[in-house]
Amino acid sequence: MTVLIAGAGVGGLTLALSLHQIGVPFKIFEAVSELRPLGVGINLQPHAVREVFELGLEAEIDKIGLKTKEVAYFSAQGGLIWSEPRGRDAGYNWPQYSIHRGKFQMMLRDAVIERCGGDVITAGAAVSGWSDTADGIAIALEDRKTGGSLGSVDGAILVAADGINSTARATLFPDEGPATWSGTMMWRGMTDGPRFLTGRSMAMAGRKSRKFVCYPIADTPDGGSRINWICDLAFPPDYPWLEQDWNRPGTLTDFLPHFEDWHFDWLDVPKIIRGAEAVFEYPMVDREPLNRWTHGRMTLLGDAAHAMYPIGSNGASQAILDARVLAREIRAHGPLPEALEAYDAARRETVNALVVANRGDGPDKVLDIVADRAPDGFGHIEEVMSRDELVDHADSYKTIAGFDIETLNTRPPILAAEGPRPAA
Repeated sequence: MTVLIAGAGVGGLTLALSLHQIGVPFKIFEAVSELRPLGVGINLQPHAVREVFELGLEAEIDKIGLKTKEVAYFSAQGGLIWSEPRGRDAGYNWPQYSIHRGKFQMMLRDAVIERCGGDVITAGAAVSGWSDTADGIAIALEDRKTGGSLGSVDGAILVAADGINSTARATLFPDEGPATWSGTMMWRGMTDGPRFLTGRSMAMAGRKSRKFVCYPIADTPDGGSRINWICDLAFPPDYPWLEQDWNRPGTLTDFLPHFEDWHFDWLDVPKIIRGAEAVFEYPMVDREPLNRWTHGRMTLLGDAAHAMYPIGSNGASQAILDARVLAREIRAHGPLPEALEAYDAARRETVNALVVANRGDGPDKVLDIVADRAPDGFGHIEEVMSRDELVDHADSYKTIAGFDIETLNTRPPILAAEGPRPAA
């Protein structure tokens, strides 16, 4: 029987391609009426890129993303704290990509349509509920704009990959309420500017309460870069973040003054901020880790299961890993509750630990450590923090997130080329 997927985001589309790879039928139901390349930049870590390559999409992703060569951390004065190579330059068998999220989603959508046909994706149909049937599950569909019913569809199992504001999760946990705000507001934009550092670097400067992040996601015709950037500022607990739209246009005067003097020898931060074609404001939020994702014939995937702070570049990467592990278990057990339970057991505790690590600022915590020890800057970082401490800090997060070099390079594929496909 058919696997029903709620949501045509990165997680849902990756699951669809993975199911096609193992010969299991599926249908995707997406609440919005038209998928468009929305959003800004994201990074895909090597453990996720490996899965994209194993889906046969290496050439496609290489056309729309840049291979990240380096991650670098700087003080608020622009002093270099730590830098390390990334992707293949670091010794991984796969690259890391800096990429526009919307373009990546459209790449996955196009691959689904090319391989499976356009009728496997139904747009403008939100999954509003589900119920067990004699031999599977039935989902109720509705038009989110009008609230009108669009009927029901039967399938074997339901996978809810419907995002941080998941309707399915709210049904399972009606008392959970809104997402948990970190106390940080983010302003994001894209600006055409000069190449900086290696030309393929991801840079972070400042500290948790006032941080600037930037990385190129495309080259420009004049030899420069399309720079994706984020500004973070901490606010008191009573700041009315709930009253704001997730995609509310940002106002420069709300945050630019805090970065006005950040003129570094590697980048003029205020100039980059002013040059953005548009600025958007987001609250940094996540969800409390759950003690169960799977409930009978349905389960949660991606942000619906484990929304996390955008730290360490792992949100989309973890959704991709979810999809691949779930497809592996469906191939081993069939589209049955046993597969969903096995997926839950394999992924939940691992990703919950990452959610908690990101609350502690993940690898970016090094910025706060240095800022506390040297608030006015430093001459050389080893006056403040030893190289061994810096290395240990960077490596510990890779282990938690599942992309330390040796482990990733030596582990077998999540979804091997051949294997049994039990029927439901």
